[in-house]
Amino acid sequence: MHLRPALAFVALLVSVVGFLACGEGKTAPGGVPAGTTYSLTFGPVTLQGGQEQTQCIVLPLGNPSSVHINQIHDVLSQGSHHMIVYESSDTTPSPTPFDCQPFVDTLDPTKGQTLVVTQKKDDTLTLPPGVGMTLAVNQMIRIELHMINASADPIQVQGTTSFVTMADADYQNEAGFLFIGDPDISIPPNSSIQLGPIFFALPTDYAQSQFFAITGHEHQLGTDVTVNVASSATDPGTPVYDVQGWLWSEPATVQADPPFTVPEGGGFNFTCNWTNTTDETVSFGESAEDEMCFFWAYYYPSLGSRVCMHTAQYGGLDVCCPGPSLVCDIIASKIDDAGAD
Repeated sequence: MHLRPALAFVALLVSVVGFLACGEGKTAPGGVPAGTTYSLTFGPVTLQGGQEQTQCIVLPLGNPSSVHINQIHDVLSQGSHHMIVYESSDTTPSPTPFDCQPFVDTLDPTKGQTLVVTQKKDDTLTLPPGVGMTLAVNQMIRIELHMINASADPIQVQGTTSFVTMADADYQNEAGFLFIGDPDISIPPNSSIQLGPIFFALPTDYAQSQFFAITGHEHQLGTDVTVNVASSATDPGTPVYDVQGWLWSEPATVQADPPFTVPEGGGFNFTCNWTNTTDETVSFGESAEDEMCFFWAYYYPSLGSRVCMHTAQYGGLDVCCPGPSLVCDIIASKIDDAGAD
């Protein structure tokens, strides 16, 4: 792999990705009845007219013993572009919202893992029977909220996340999280285009993984995201995410019952579509004025959580982080340097 295209790709990756740590080796819970709900709220905070920002808080969940959860319910107010909820290894709460970058504290496996990503105003993720996410005693939770106020007047923005526990005896497998996308986005002015189909070869250690939910993600010019499971790059594949009337602002989470697997040596074929109604070329980026082409998937048993990308533009790279690659090493170094500043 040539260093120059790898470094260019890293500049894109660092803006949106990092490691989402492993869910293995958790302590067995006990003492909290099934169906117990723990809730945390970000805000409300005031967002001025025309303002866009991403902020975080870190709060203790308040659970008196470790727990398994099998449902997460998120509610977002106006002005909430999306919310990401993490398990955090922080030991001190940070209840006052502070500016932050997506995934910035999760490249290091000791710092936490992503639990759920939400873009809908009211969204519930229900895990399959026997599948849970394990949280430690009085687990610290990091809530990251991307906010945008397109109006001229101030608005109040908030997000709430609620965790519902499962019976300890029912727990069999830990859930994992996988984020996959392509940054090769360039949408000409006043045009409609499709990126893909893009084949992402899934690492072979996911051959036994059971995928049970998928959500597509684009920004405001997005008109559709589709995902197929494919045995190879030449196989069109079988649809696992194809939502009629798909909306970028309320992207459906499709839950597979039963869960599906990806053939060893296979992967995902995915497409993204946009209609650019502006007079400017729109490219990849974090801002709501930029665009993205991603989907996230939940699966079990957990191999850890990863962010993966394919790019033809930057040397034909396929990369998953964390992992044994130069790209992941450079991302880790850049984020460590940013944290030290």
